[in-house]
Amino acid sequence: MSTTEKNDLYGVIAEFRNPKELIDVAKTMSKSGFSKFDTFSPFPIHGMDKAMNLKKSKLGWIVIGHACIGFFGALAMMYYMAVVDYPMNISGKPFFNAPAWVPITFELTVLLSSFGAVFGMFFLNGLPKLNNPLFNVERFKKATDDGFFACIEAEDDLFDAEKVKNLFEEAGATHIEEVYE
Repeated sequence: MSTTEKNDLYGVIAEFRNPKELIDVAKTMSKSGFSKFDTFSPFPIHGMDKAMNLKKSKLGWIVIGHACIGFFGALAMMYYMAVVDYPMNISGKPFFNAPAWVPITFELTVLLSSFGAVFGMFFLNGLPKLNNPLFNVERFKKATDDGFFACIEAEDDLFDAEKVKNLFEEAGATHIEEVYE
């Protein structure tokens, strides 16, 4: 294989008959040391994260960080406005009137945590990704209906097209195909 062909190769994709076979091949890929691989199915498969040896998501930390910024930012903003910048004595009530600040504090906490969730998800998933070479594979359209696919990317350090094809054949793949960019 020439250098230009190697650079154009995105990876090798294989189709499997059912979710059990897909989980089994995910375990095999993980145990074989591959790190740049993914599985595709028309519905979530319980246990796939564990089979792929995926780490826990960092999204929760991003959300709680944004929630804290919203909470403390709301309190600081209202304290500055009501106590420092423009204090108003209304019927002898204290300037620091925490019960009146609850709705705004709640709303800013929820607003910023939801922004953190959405934009954190985009960042962690590498989105927006306008095109994926897998979309050029005709059989891959079945992934949204009744197809179960596994793909090992050529960027993986252990990638060798023939070894990957053999791994998929031994795992019982019904169709194996090289994917080019």
